[in-house]
Amino acid sequence: MIYPYKDKTPIISETAYIADYVTITGDVVIGDESSIWFQTVIRGDVAPTVIGNRVNIQDQCCLHQSPNNPLILEDEVTIGHAVILHSSIIRKQALIGMGSIILDGAEIGEGAFIGAGSLVPPGKKIPPHTLAMGRPAKVVRELTDDDLIDMNRIRNEYVEKGQYYKSLKKL
Repeated sequence: MIYPYKDKTPIISETAYIADYVTITGDVVIGDESSIWFQTVIRGDVAPTVIGNRVNIQDQCCLHQSPNNPLILEDEVTIGHAVILHSSIIRKQALIGMGSIILDGAEIGEGAFIGAGSLVPPGKKIPPHTLAMGRPAKVVRELTDDDLIDMNRIRNEYVEKGQYYKSLKKL
């Protein structure tokens, strides 16, 4: 379901895949070849949400904001199942593990990996190309070449799956 909110209507690329039972409302922009999976809610009724190109937001995620504090996901970001994102910045090629919560003013560095179930508190900055995990999340190590290869594989698989499912909707 796509809903306007007051004078703002979501802007969704024609190449993006939006699964069934997704709700998107208000000031939301979704880029090329991005995919939004089943039962995700993206509300842009408080501040803007900007989702870049080739981003995948997996099943049952919740994206929202605080006043005057947008939510920004740069290109090629992976958001795992059941993640909550609130008024934060996720830099390009980062991966947020399943069940994690990223709160207001947090910034996840380029190519960083947030381990499943982590809590990134308000204002916390996670450096690029590091693995952070825990509640609260703490950097535990630099990412390896194997980590980066696997993160790239996941991104590419979700672009391919999104485009596959999008082609089925035309049948």
